[in-house]
Parts: sequence; structure tokens; C-alpha cells
Amino acid sequence: MVAEGLPDTVASRAAGLPAGITIWEVGPRDGLQNEKSVVDVDVKLEFISRLADAGLTTIEATSFVHPEWVPQLADASDLLAGMTRRDGVRYPVLVPNERGLDRALEAGVGHIAIFASATESFARKNLNRTLDSQFEMFEPVVTRARAEGLEVRGYLSMCFGDQWEGPVPRSQVVAAGRRLLDMGCSQLSLGDTIGVATPGLVEALIADFGSPDQLAVHFHDTYGQALSNTLAALQCGVSTVDSSAGGLGGCPYAESATGNLATEDLVWMLDGLGVSHGVDLTKLVETSAWMADQLGRPSPSRVVQALRG
Repeated sequence: MVAEGLPDTVASRAAGLPAGITIWEVGPRDGLQNEKSVVDVDVKLEFISRLADAGLTTIEATSFVHPEWVPQLADASDLLAGMTRRDGVRYPVLVPNERGLDRALEAGVGHIAIFASATESFARKNLNRTLDSQFEMFEPVVTRARAEGLEVRGYLSMCFGDQWEGPVPRSQVVAAGRRLLDMGCSQLSLGDTIGVATPGLVEALIADFGSPDQLAVHFHDTYGQALSNTLAALQCGVSTVDSSAGGLGGCPYAESATGNLATEDLVWMLDGLGVSHGVDLTKLVETSAWMADQLGRPSPSRVVQALRG
């Protein structure tokens, strides 16, 4: 059971913050893609269902990457075939190329995401493409998807630092991000793939984009900065935040990428700030504790540990 006596939220919203945000839950995809063992599809289906029960309205379900790249998500077609889609809940799917889009269309997916890099090194490691040629691969995917009526999100990785190249120039990040938006992505998620960002860097990068309206943020907690970076982004006007239930996840192509921002830790902070999010924390903690049992290890989320301890 979750501990009793949770502190009351503040009576009014903290100054300079949005009234409410969208939590983009990535646990079933980004959270599970780096597991050493493959999680059974029935467990994934229950995980997704429990997340919806907790009030999450955007749940990134899986990815149509080649199974040799990410064997943990080789069951994408089976997962989508077995999933009960609920009204008012979006279930985006990551697609790497046109073949992935074909599979997404066959599965009746309504929202897709593409995964680009802000650096040359990671583009080669993750996509086997150059920084420029990756956009040649993505453009027909985005064009076809939009023609089919799908929403398209663009992920941009290594926005604050690259484990091979070091700090990444903000101008380079903005140029890559604008290319994704210009080709038709409706939203751009700025990824701190190896968790090196700090609030000042976050503020500066968002300011360089000129407007936060199409931006989301995706922070990893490698150096314990994910929550402070998220707060900085909210103060800049960003209103979509990526997180992973229980703090699951990392990037299989970036060895120093530890867990994602835990959704529970995010919700706890938002409650304290008076920012609406629509998630039932008690149900979410129970879900992550259940998933931790399935994986055979404790949840890394501080809030899950505190309320279940």
C-alpha cells in the first residue's frame, strides 16, 4: 500500500508556470527497450492498461525498429494487435523509416514518432547515417504519415551533450530541430540523452528556438538534474514533458544514458507547484511497483521508493 499522510499541494500555481501540462509517458517503449531480457507481451499489455488507469493520456506503446536492433520490442505487431485502445488516450509508436511506417499503418496507428540526432557521431551510431543524410530518410516518412492523417512527433537526441563529441553547439541543435519541424513534425522533443544538461543550458536552448509552443523535453537523470531541468523548461513555457513510469529506461546506443525522469517524481513536483497533469499518483506508484516486481528489481524512482517503503 502507498503510505498515508501525503502532503497537501499548494493552494495556487507557482508564478510563471503553465496551468497544466501533458505527460508523454515513454515507459512501455523507451523504458523497456534496454532491458537485458525480453518482457512478455502480456506483461506489456497490462503495463499499458495500468498506465491508462492511472490517468495518463499519452502512452508511447512500442517501436517498429528492426528486431535485430532492439529485440526487446520485436513483438510490436503482437502488442498493438492485443491492445485495447481507450477513448481519449493516444498510443504513439516510434518508426525508424518507411518500412516502419508501413507496419504502423497496417496496425492502425494514429500517432508516430521519428528519432533523429543533433550530432554526427550519434547519427552514425544510432542510424548508420550522417547528420545531414538522416533527414533524407525521415522526410518521406513524415510526408507520407501526414498525408495519411497521422500526427508526427520528432525526437532530437544529444541536444545538450554527446558522449563522443562533448558539448553540442546550440546553433547545431536548433538547425536540426527546425529541419524536423519544417518537414512536418508537429512537436519536437529535445532529448538530454546522456543526462548532462543543467537548468541554464535548458533555458538558453529553448530561448534559441524562439518559441516553446512546439517543444517538449526529455531528460535523463544521469547527474540528478532531470527534475531541475524540467522545472526550468516549464518556466520557459514548455507544456509537454516526457517521463517513464518508475524511472525505467535508457538508450541502447548511449552507454552513459541512465534512467529517464521517473513519472512519479515528476507528478510529485507538479503537485507541489499546483500544475495540473491528470494523473493519479497512488495508482501510478502501484503500477510501477508492480512492474518492478515483473522485472525482478526495485524501482529507481525516489517517489516509488518513498511511498512503497
